[in-house]
Amino acid sequence: MKRTASMADVLKPLSERASQAYLSNAVQVADLLEWILEQVGKAKVWQTSFSISEEFLRRLFFIEKSGRVSEFNLVLDHKATNKTMKLWAFITQVIERTYLTDNHSKILLVKAESGETVSVITSQNLTRGNRHESAFISTDKAIFDTLHAQVTDLIDNHSVPLYDLFKQRINDKS
Repeated sequence: MKRTASMADVLKPLSERASQAYLSNAVQVADLLEWILEQVGKAKVWQTSFSISEEFLRRLFFIEKSGRVSEFNLVLDHKATNKTMKLWAFITQVIERTYLTDNHSKILLVKAESGETVSVITSQNLTRGNRHESAFISTDKAIFDTLHAQVTDLIDNHSVPLYDLFKQRINDKS
């Protein structure tokens, strides 16, 4: 987030609005995840994106280190594999459950231990671009359940686990 902006300039607290949207160059996906976790507490997270950057991984490392994420599931696109491979070792150290598939969606799903759910559909990859990006945020459980079922199907039936590829590559070099 830009240092001159705060989330309150862009969004209302989740408890005040069941659905809201923004178009802004002040909010990054990591900012949004932190903002959600501050409100709902410890949670499981599912994130889909076309690609990921080292900067986002560093932010995620510190978010996970804070203990606010109990499980993180990441889905990235096969076509962004060259970039992903450069970050392969870092990704596998930060995110245990990473999957590669044909994916261009940018979805963030958060399910708190309390049962609260938050769904975000955004235009932003897990990169920092300082471009205007948009997002729709909802606490509607039906929206979460629909998206969660679809992301789970993508993971279970249409993806390759990055950890398995990483382990296989290490064994092949041994």
